[in-house]
Parts: sequence; C-alpha cells; structure tokens
Amino acid sequence: MSLRVSVIGSGNAGLTAAYHFSLLGANVCLYGAPGFDQPLADIAERGGIEALAEFNGVPLEFAGVQPIHTLSRDLAETVAFADVLVLPVPSFAQEPLFRAMLPHLKNGQTLMLMPGNYGSLVFDRLRREQGYDTLDVTLVDAISIPWATRIVGPAQLAILGMKEQLPVAALPASRTQQAIEQLQPLMPLPLTALDNVIAAGLENINFGGHPLLTTLNMGLLENFNGQYNYYKDCCSPATARAAAVMEQERLAVGRALGLSLKTELEAMNSLYGLNAGSVYELNRTSETHGKLNSAPKSSQDRYITEDAAFLLVPCFELGRLAGVRTPLVESCLHIDNAYNNTDYFSNGRTLEKMGLTGKSVQEIMAIVA
Repeated sequence: MSLRVSVIGSGNAGLTAAYHFSLLGANVCLYGAPGFDQPLADIAERGGIEALAEFNGVPLEFAGVQPIHTLSRDLAETVAFADVLVLPVPSFAQEPLFRAMLPHLKNGQTLMLMPGNYGSLVFDRLRREQGYDTLDVTLVDAISIPWATRIVGPAQLAILGMKEQLPVAALPASRTQQAIEQLQPLMPLPLTALDNVIAAGLENINFGGHPLLTTLNMGLLENFNGQYNYYKDCCSPATARAAAVMEQERLAVGRALGLSLKTELEAMNSLYGLNAGSVYELNRTSETHGKLNSAPKSSQDRYITEDAAFLLVPCFELGRLAGVRTPLVESCLHIDNAYNNTDYFSNGRTLEKMGLTGKSVQEIMAIVA
C-alpha cells in the first residue's frame, strides 16, 4: 500500500516536500490556500514539479520531474487525504491554519510542523480553547526543514542541499519515538529525537544564524537590496563574537530548564556533515550555504519577522521565567521593534500564545514530557 501524506503550504519548502515525498514513492496531496495558489496552477500546467540539475552554474542533487497525486485548494479534502499532515509553513501562518483545520481533524492523525517553533503548544492551546478537548492527534515539531531550497521558476525548484538529519520532538515527548517510526518512511533523511518541543524550539539553527546577523547588517542590506551572499558576507569576526554571546544566553536558558542543548557549532557540523572549528569558519566555508547567493533586503524579511518574533521572544520569555538574563536577545528584539515599528515582545510567540501563562518551569516541563 502506498504511503499517503498531505503537504499544507505551497511555498519553497511545501513544493520541495511535495516533490521529494513523491520522489520517494508517496501519494501526495499538496494544498495551496485560495489567493496563494499560483504554484498549484503552475504545477497543473507543467504536469508536475521540476527540480533543476544545475543552478547558477552549480550542479544540484535530486534533479528530475515528479507529478503530484492531488492538488487541492480545499482544506477539508486535504486533511481527509492522509493520516500524516506535514506543514512546512512560516510560523505566523500556523495559528490561522490550526483554527481552520481543527473542525476537520480526526483522532490518530499526526501533524508535523517544519519548523515547529513551539507551534505544537499553540495548537494545544487552541484545541482546548475551541472545544476540541477530546481530539487526540500527535503534534511533531522539527527544528527546521530538511532542505536548502528555492522556487526559481513556475513549478521549478533549485534544491541546493539537504541536512544529514532532522531533529524532532512530539508533544508530548512520550510519543516522539512512535511519531518518528510513522514519519520516517516518508522522509528523505533520518529523524532524530530531542528531549521535547521546548528543546526543538531552542535548537532551531536559525536562532543564531538569522535575526542577529541580519539586524547588525541592516544598513548595508537595505541600501544594496540584499545583493550579498548572506552567510559569507554578513558574518565577520565581530558579528560572530556578538552571535557567540547570544549563543551563551540560549544555552543558559536551556540549562535552567534542565535541557542539554547542542551548541550552534555542534548542531551545524552535525546537520551539514562538516567539521568547522568555529561558527565564523562554518558560515564562510559551507558549500550548501555558499550556494545561497542572496540576503534579506529589508527588516521585513522573515529572518526578523519570523526568526526574531518566534525564536528570540520564546527564549527571552523562558529565560525570564527561569531567572536567566538574556540582554543580547532582548537588545536585538528592541532594535527589531524599532526597525519594524512593532512590539515583538507582545505579538511574537509569547508564553501566553503557547498556553503557558502562569506556569512554573517545572509545570511547563511536565506538560511537554
């Protein structure tokens, strides 16, 4: 019997997931929300999704063309298509999707969020608030997506590289191994278990790589329309030292919660099969990252709007709850608030939005266990 999976989201990661799952033999239902569904029209017109063999003169893996079993603009149809639902969507899209999906979900389904960014906890809060207390689904938070990938034309991908493994955790953590066994046949890379979904959020590698370096380089990025190789050009010895200080704050928050987090260097070397001696060296020499010859063009880029709001804010709030000061995290958020005339401290992914208001550290860790 063929594997079936629904992919909800038709951006870079959604199309790549649909392509790669199909390449591995799964029947895929790809959902695109009405109004954002041009990629579905492109796929229908071209008869499938193409992954290029070469991009900007660089040879790429996973090239080919894959037809997609079902293209859907109907969320109910998409949810009913499979017991496994993969959501490779930006964090800000998770909560509206959860609200729309809740009436259609059924017991026993598994939802994998790529990246998770504590989305499983948001889902659990909504499940209770919306009166679906008896709904028994498994939420899985991944630290990221498997691929470095871009849509480069209608129904056309450049898959620039893939991680060596993808760390995940289920909510509750007692279901993580069971979820991995269910998801692994679909996945193009090994899934590895983390302690819980709090660890999955804190180990998102974008934490160290995106919001601070983007914030520190914003003047040049804006003035030159992002015409840089982000990882090579925005990481300098000084910005790497600032990132290292923020990294220590993240690790300290993890320790206060009883978590043994990987350092950014350990995680990046492990995920990309590298042996760099420093994060600076890694950013400057990684072949996968070197192929990404682009950078944010403004402070509205997701490196801030998603990664500051949905990664730095939870770290700041968990640190404050645990009595750990995070001045560099907080400083970065204050600057980003000024850049975007907003208040990520209130509209980012707060403990309240995760349904954890008023809980102690011990109570939170018991909830996710």
